[in-house]
Amino acid sequence: MEEASPYSLVDICLIVLATDLERFCSERQDGTLCLHELGSFPQEVADRLLQMMTVHGKLNDRTVGIFQGTQMQLKQVCIRKANISAAAFQKAFCHHRIIELDATGVGVTLTIPDILNSLGSSPWTRQHLQCLVLNSGNLLLEEAVLPRFSQLIGLRVLSVSNIPFQNRDLADVALLPRLESLDISNTSVSDLSALLACKDRLKSLTMHYLKCLTMPTPQVLEIIRELKGLVHLDISDDQQFTSDLAFHLLQQTDILPNILSLDISGGKQITDEAVEAFIRQRPAMQFVGLLATDAGYSDFFTSDPSLMVAGGANVSQISEALRRYSERVCFMKEALIRLFTQTFYMQITKPAVLKLVAVGMRNHPLDLPVQFTASACTLNLTRQGLALGMPVRLLSEVIHLLLKALKNFPNNQQLQKNCLLSLTNARILQDVPFNRFDAAKFVMKWLCKHENPNMQTMAVSVISILALQLSPEQTAQLKAELFIVVRELLAIVKQKTSENLEDITLTFTLRALWNLTDESPATCMHFVENQGLAIFVQVLETFPSESTIQTRVLGLLYMTVLKWPSPSCKMVALVTYRSFKSFFPLLSNFAVFEIQLWALWAMHHVCSKNPTKYCRMLMEEGGLQLLEDIRDHAQAEPHVHQIAVSILVDFHMHFMSYRKSSGSKVPLQT
Repeated sequence: MEEASPYSLVDICLIVLATDLERFCSERQDGTLCLHELGSFPQEVADRLLQMMTVHGKLNDRTVGIFQGTQMQLKQVCIRKANISAAAFQKAFCHHRIIELDATGVGVTLTIPDILNSLGSSPWTRQHLQCLVLNSGNLLLEEAVLPRFSQLIGLRVLSVSNIPFQNRDLADVALLPRLESLDISNTSVSDLSALLACKDRLKSLTMHYLKCLTMPTPQVLEIIRELKGLVHLDISDDQQFTSDLAFHLLQQTDILPNILSLDISGGKQITDEAVEAFIRQRPAMQFVGLLATDAGYSDFFTSDPSLMVAGGANVSQISEALRRYSERVCFMKEALIRLFTQTFYMQITKPAVLKLVAVGMRNHPLDLPVQFTASACTLNLTRQGLALGMPVRLLSEVIHLLLKALKNFPNNQQLQKNCLLSLTNARILQDVPFNRFDAAKFVMKWLCKHENPNMQTMAVSVISILALQLSPEQTAQLKAELFIVVRELLAIVKQKTSENLEDITLTFTLRALWNLTDESPATCMHFVENQGLAIFVQVLETFPSESTIQTRVLGLLYMTVLKWPSPSCKMVALVTYRSFKSFFPLLSNFAVFEIQLWALWAMHHVCSKNPTKYCRMLMEEGGLQLLEDIRDHAQAEPHVHQIAVSILVDFHMHFMSYRKSSGSKVPLQT
């Protein structure tokens, strides 16, 4: 599959051009862009560039200007869901020799009449345009009557689904002399009689969910019977609106003699026996659509490799349904639900199926049932070791779509849970490129809102890894989230310590705190402000023999000390001590300098805030000699040596004063 291979050199160049277009352009007086004189683009490359700009949301009235003039030679124009005006469309495209135009779902500033009038203004286009897709287009109230389609006499393929296409428009379209394929799904057509005008030319007819159809079923069947050249017929229904047309069609023996493909998904009263009998009378049939029906489950449909079935009986049928119905939200929901059930115990990597799920998510970003069910299917298809066999590019796109779904539906907890579970996958976290900043922000917010122990463990484990992958600048941007998450993580540590419970959650939490504080002074500040020092002292006392815990605790304290401001800054003491004696064994441990570093910083901190009390304590308990030992030790770590000397120098006067008042004869060395 495509995602298993690197991007082609052409695609890499076009991606750079599409995403940073202004760098390669100058500006016309009207504000549109014009490419620098780079020579002309081959037609295939120009088509591909336009498609990339469309897919990446880069096509607008300003950028579409690069297609004016003769530098580009377009043939297949794709402007799906683009936001451009009628004037920009006219200037950019109507001088090209276009044979295909896909204007599905374009913005309201470019209506269907605008498109038809612009196309009709070009004599070449009127003669040679072969394929026109206007699905889900816009039609203003004052434009209730569409311009004539029949002026585009070269049309072979026309798709006008999901628009207010009327009977009179159908009558006009039926006059097209070369028309072979017509899609009038979910339109306002109520009478199909006009189709008889093109009965000898029409090979493909799609009329899914023709909800306004008022003709009696027998009359519809008579019209279909006259369309003897049909090789594809789609009379599928939305599950909320079903007719009996498919049921009665299957009873006919003298109809559709050349049919190869029949779609009756969503039909009612459809049985295996009826469909099988229909197909056996037409042995050349290659496809049947049976999703959301009671048919497709017998051996006839599940064992014949020459017959493709879009249904719900197995992964193969469901995959075919996902592929054929990627634009139909009703069937996409149904197929995803079936797929979730089929893949719950999946043990074989299915990248082709995951790609189909991604297409559904991309096509229906604002449909919650699609996004929610797709997220569950994604989890099934990538759980455990299955992700290892998935192309990195495909996994990257899927995670991108999941994070996009989180932004569109920020309050759906189950969707958030599915996304979090996907992020716990080691392959995804380590190898797959995705927006780690957005992911970290999401997981941090999740952790602060949920107390389920299992989900808490997973969230902490993800944070511990993502924290290492963020740049210092990105970490700084998470200021609000960091303050809250550090507090939450410390609460977990405190709870586990009070319970004397050393488990995987504690390990992940300590690692997360370590990674978050690395190279981040602000996070170190949050750590100290939330009583992190006192909590970590308790951890050291509670788990004295756990080397892994000791290492993480001391490592974090080491980083905190390095990032912490000097004692001269104006702040109150963060901790208080009754004695320094518990620190003395730490000061003597030259093998683990992090221990020395933390102990020295703590002593320096309290001495700077209350020198009268703590300098006296240090001398009375014999700590001064230990500081001098560190100062004179040849193997002392440089930071350790520096802080020990700082204590001796910064508080020299206090030590001298105490020595005089106590009558001590011990000389003071600095």
